[in-house]
Amino acid sequence: MITRKMSKLHLVQFEKKDIPGLIELSKSVGWDYDLHEIGTVMSSGKVFGHKNTEGEIVSSAAIVPYETSFASIGMVIVKEEHRGLGLGKEATQQCMNSLSSDVAIMLISTEDGKPLYEKMGFQIVDRVHKYICDTYSPSNLTNTTVTIEHFNESDLHKIIELDEAAFGDKRSNFLKHRINQSEACLVVKDKIGDIIGFGLSIVGPVNLIIGPIVAPDARVASMILDKLAIGHQGKLRIDMPSGNEVFMEAVEKCGFVNVSNPPIMMFNSTKMPQRNGELFGIAAQVFG
Repeated sequence: MITRKMSKLHLVQFEKKDIPGLIELSKSVGWDYDLHEIGTVMSSGKVFGHKNTEGEIVSSAAIVPYETSFASIGMVIVKEEHRGLGLGKEATQQCMNSLSSDVAIMLISTEDGKPLYEKMGFQIVDRVHKYICDTYSPSNLTNTTVTIEHFNESDLHKIIELDEAAFGDKRSNFLKHRINQSEACLVVKDKIGDIIGFGLSIVGPVNLIIGPIVAPDARVASMILDKLAIGHQGKLRIDMPSGNEVFMEAVEKCGFVNVSNPPIMMFNSTKMPQRNGELFGIAAQVFG
């Protein structure tokens, strides 16, 4: 029975014309990928998965390679009625096969997916902290040594530089697409006008997604969050790396609740990329 089902499925690389089907696949498991989010994933990387003979998409996995020796896998989805056939493993393996063998690969796993990824050679190295807020209460922090301004094109080079040091790899292509997708992109400048931090917000179907946030300290990160969140009517989401306890305490005072702590897993590495401690919010789990 499984062999017969598999024979009717084809592993493909998806194109932009497949985005509506990928949105439906996402909805089938209660996830909220939309046209703009999948568009950024495709512009920054590749999406593989399976179609049946009618052209219906029944699985997916995305790979987003960065510029040195690092990549992120996400958007691993299998329709419920097609689970148990190895589709998620095959699509994920195709993502891995699209890279050179020495690239370190990160993914943020569901608890259910963890055993599969462990069998494929991934190891847990950390956890990410997912926070959701129904009603935001601003912290109203002030800092006379910095100013927060809206992004302009001349800021891009510095944002890429700050992100590389905070994230652990250069992400020029991704950041260009993410800024184009954003509802707001803010930069933080010090007294002499140098950019020392930045933050983005992305409008999703369910949440206003905050991230990435890069800042010299938790206080400045909170100021960026205030500017991005104030005035939004609806839910907010921010996913944070570990090691940001002061910022986590601050966002909880603003109304955020920690709803899950999924494992970060790595292949070809036993540790996270080298980071400078200034990443306070990640872009999204698919982007690492």
